[in-house]
Amino acid sequence: MALAPPPARRRRRHATGGPAWVPYAYLLPHAVLFVVFIVYPVAFGVYVSLHRWNILSDVQRYVGLEFYARLVTPGTPQFAFFWKTMGNTALFTAITVPALLLSALGLALLLDRPIPGRAFFRAVFFLPTILAVSVMGLTWRWMFENQTGLVNILLDLIPFTQAMPFLTNVGWAWVPIVVGTIWWTVGFNMILYGAALAAIPRVYYEAAMIDGAGAWAQFRHITWPQLNPVTLFALVTTTIASFQLFGQPHVITSGGPLRTTQSVMMFITEEAFSNFQFASAAAMSVFFGLLLLLVTGLQFRMTLRDLGRGVR
Repeated sequence: MALAPPPARRRRRHATGGPAWVPYAYLLPHAVLFVVFIVYPVAFGVYVSLHRWNILSDVQRYVGLEFYARLVTPGTPQFAFFWKTMGNTALFTAITVPALLLSALGLALLLDRPIPGRAFFRAVFFLPTILAVSVMGLTWRWMFENQTGLVNILLDLIPFTQAMPFLTNVGWAWVPIVVGTIWWTVGFNMILYGAALAAIPRVYYEAAMIDGAGAWAQFRHITWPQLNPVTLFALVTTTIASFQLFGQPHVITSGGPLRTTQSVMMFITEEAFSNFQFASAAAMSVFFGLLLLLVTGLQFRMTLRDLGRGVR
């Protein structure tokens, strides 16, 4: 006579639908990819940053935190260029993120109305997001060319205006980068806001209209609170993407003029593959990653506090 399995084991198999190792088997492929492509590169980058790395030598001398110290020591080239490019990146982020979120929200609110051709306009605003950064950069570089760009041709046709050397003028060189980035990425956040608006129950607005609430009161007390989770997601992802700025200035302005549009990612790449200072570039990457984690954590904390669910 066959013996039945113990009751505890029988209950365990019934509760999980199979052996206890099955859930871990489903997680294994992702865990392997995470270790190979995330954990190992980060750990190896930290290891490189602690050595005077020379790819032509078999022995890499340990120097500890020397390259990290250069990033916080005034007078060193790494300190000067790293924080200059960090300031450029922060300026781009401070301008682009609010403009992207506001423009995406505005488009989503407009296209949430029952207007003719609504699906067509949604497709038009979303299509640029599928373009490669090189295509987007070349398009906006041509648009703002100093002599033959479409923008300067139009400026010449308008009375009391003249062509502007956007690509070689300090300050104005950010215009094609910022405008091009907003045009390129606004469609993604617009779709997020559009989906969130469609999920808001209409009975809320009907009740508000019965109480005499106007359009602004409805937006302030119904729409905006319901969009807070989507806003948090869009804020964090857009900020991270903006701090990782690389392709747009690389293609449009090449970081010029006078490094005023060079991002921190561009300088790290230059330090590694042009100056062959791999350890210094690795230290910058680790330091920049920690700063990005700090910024993201502060965003989460402030946003959750505003939602009344502060992190403890």
